[in-house]
Formats: sequence, C-alpha cells, structure tokens
Amino acid sequence: MMTHRPLLGLAIAACSCLALNAAAIAETMTFTAKLDAASEVPAATGTGGGSVTASFDTASKQLSWKGSYSGLTGDATAAHFHGPADVGANGGVVVPIASFKSPFTGTAPLTDAQLADLAAGKWYINIHTAKNPNGEIRGQVMKDK
Repeated sequence: MMTHRPLLGLAIAACSCLALNAAAIAETMTFTAKLDAASEVPAATGTGGGSVTASFDTASKQLSWKGSYSGLTGDATAAHFHGPADVGANGGVVVPIASFKSPFTGTAPLTDAQLADLAAGKWYINIHTAKNPNGEIRGQVMKDK
C-alpha cells in the first residue's frame, strides 16, 4: 500500500498542473458596439443612440453583454444580435436579447462558428420599436484591440 502513495502524489500534481495550464490558456475577449439610426439598413428614422459592451469567456464559451440606449421614437419592442453580416448588410437573428429595457444585460452560450463570426466583426446589434419594426438603432459589434 505504501508504494502507491508516491504515484498518487504524482497524479495529483499532474492534474493540478493541467488545471493551471488550462486556466492560463482561457481568455476573455471584449467587444463594443455604438448604436445609431444611420447604421440601420435601410437607415431608420429617429435620433436615438446607445452602446453595448460584451465579453466572451473562451473557457465557458459564454457571451455576456450590457448596454443602454436613449432617445428612441417609442418603447423598444425587441433587441437582437444579428449575423453574419458586414456593415451595410442585414443578417438573421443569432442571439435574441430577452431583457432589452435600458439598461440591459444578458448572457448566452456560443458555438465555435458563432464565435468566429463575432470575432470577425460579422455581428451587429439592433433595437426595434413600433415606428421602426426592422430596427431603429444598430451597431456593428467589433472586437476590442
């Protein structure tokens, strides 16, 4: 029985080393978006604006965001992350923003493909209103440097 204790110690040390190495590899990526009516496609009526900051944890594959807006033509009726789409183009809903009353926060898990599009600047966020049902303010989500 005594001969197995050194092996147990080595196994524990190896697991600890792997855990520390995995933590060192984990990264948090940050993103920002400035929202305005002129960025909508086609451009929307209104003078409102807003901003969103987001972070992605590569270990948990979780996207977290917080944002705010003001000056809309009416109450927000929906909000989404859309993509993949370049600036000036439209894309489908990728992640709905369930709670979108300003200020708002949320989280969602992402797939590797979704992360690749997000990191490449192919996602945008928009806020919808009754007057602008396709979106009143929009902003391209860009990775911070």
